[in-house]
Amino acid sequence: MRRLTVSVFISLDGVIQSPGAPGEDPGGEFRLGGWIVPYADEAIGHNLQDMLSQPFELLLGRCTYDIFASYWPHVPEGSGSRAIADLFNGVPKHVATHRPGTLDWHNSHALEGDLADAVRALQRQDGADLLTFGSGNTVSQLLAAGLVDELRLLTYPVMLGRGKRLFGDDAPASAFTLTHSVSTPGGVLIARYVRDGAVRTGTFD
Repeated sequence: MRRLTVSVFISLDGVIQSPGAPGEDPGGEFRLGGWIVPYADEAIGHNLQDMLSQPFELLLGRCTYDIFASYWPHVPEGSGSRAIADLFNGVPKHVATHRPGTLDWHNSHALEGDLADAVRALQRQDGADLLTFGSGNTVSQLLAAGLVDELRLLTYPVMLGRGKRLFGDDAPASAFTLTHSVSTPGGVLIARYVRDGAVRTGTFD
């Protein structure tokens, strides 16, 4: 059974929209795109390297796929990002999309039919674990279906006030265990949560 890990940049008030650049997702007149950029440092780079240290396949929503496909295949030789580019360019990429004929990035495959059913089928296959970056709409559906095994949240010390949020009211109640956490010099909290069954309740009486 393959596990699904989701890595998300998130603000203190739960917004995940357009973290890397103004043009990523300006929907809803969101004007604060690029809010993670001032906090980039080696600690965040090490977190990415750790995630990519084990075999993986990418599972992406269409918006994130298009952003990745416009960048990673074009990283020049000698760049500091070239090792990551080689990984991303080589691994299978499973894409939630309604435009399957436009997946030109090498080794890309459109998920067919219902998203949750397609991901369940992937998880039942042998092979490397699945890794998702961003892909807010897709991740919301996967959380609602209870298919996310691990959350890697990078929580930034900003409140954005408005924008697309990761957690909605349709996600099933679930407990998670914090297995690792570290704060960066810039105040970003990197936390790793693994699904841990049902929510446990009690009383102080």
